[in-house]
Amino acid sequence: MLGLVPQSRVADQARAADQVDVELVLAVDVSLSMSPDELEIQRHGYAAALTHKHVLDAIAEGAYGKIAVTYVEWAGTTSQVVVVPWTIIANRADAERVVQQLTANPPNSARRTSISAALEFGGDLFAESGYRGMKRVIDISGDGPNNQGAPVELIRDGLVAQGIVINGLPLMTNSSFGSAYDVAELDRYYADCVIGGPGAFMIPVNDWSQFPEAIRRKLVMELAGPASSLRAAEEAAHPPVVLAQAKPKFDCLVGEKLWRDRSWMWQDR
Repeated sequence: MLGLVPQSRVADQARAADQVDVELVLAVDVSLSMSPDELEIQRHGYAAALTHKHVLDAIAEGAYGKIAVTYVEWAGTTSQVVVVPWTIIANRADAERVVQQLTANPPNSARRTSISAALEFGGDLFAESGYRGMKRVIDISGDGPNNQGAPVELIRDGLVAQGIVINGLPLMTNSSFGSAYDVAELDRYYADCVIGGPGAFMIPVNDWSQFPEAIRRKLVMELAGPASSLRAAEEAAHPPVVLAQAKPKFDCLVGEKLWRDRSWMWQDR
């Protein structure tokens, strides 16, 4: 009969509507080591990157031409706040709606630094996204090592086993107070202990002026295909992209040890 659509086709169309190229969790550190100005730099950096032409072009190049994204701010083991719930970005208007949500309220700081809890929280978010991504990525940024919660490499390895890729943005700015818990080679720590999965990488930020560009580069590389000229251009930029290491060499418990040895000197961060 004309006008009727087979139920199988309806089901296929529903599944196609749920399909995206990438499900992306943006997990952003808001621990007390960050100043209010630095928290705002982070927010504005992500806002600028999500609406950048190169990022939008990378999304458009995908098989489905759309991604699903959520933005989470994290600190200690119980401090994870979803600022932007799962949202589709397929064009500039979508990206601008995400930015409106992202910048609607000022960020809040919280104590301690639990990368492991942030990763675990991010992994749980995929179960409730409502989308099917060809790739699932947690994009995590932070200015210090894990100092609370489960060992970060334990959680990292569990997520990678589920097919989730973890990329990183270590903030090596050294401008925060409470630096007794910093590690000099945070980029190595991220490379050995935090990032993981096929093609996982991180881009170190050595100065806050580099932050907006680093965010844009990371998003393009996460969203563009391996043969994309957009991706190739970002890979060749500076500072260099660092891939996940096959055999960890850095002490992945360095943050926990610093906290144990020096916690009497400082308030919680």
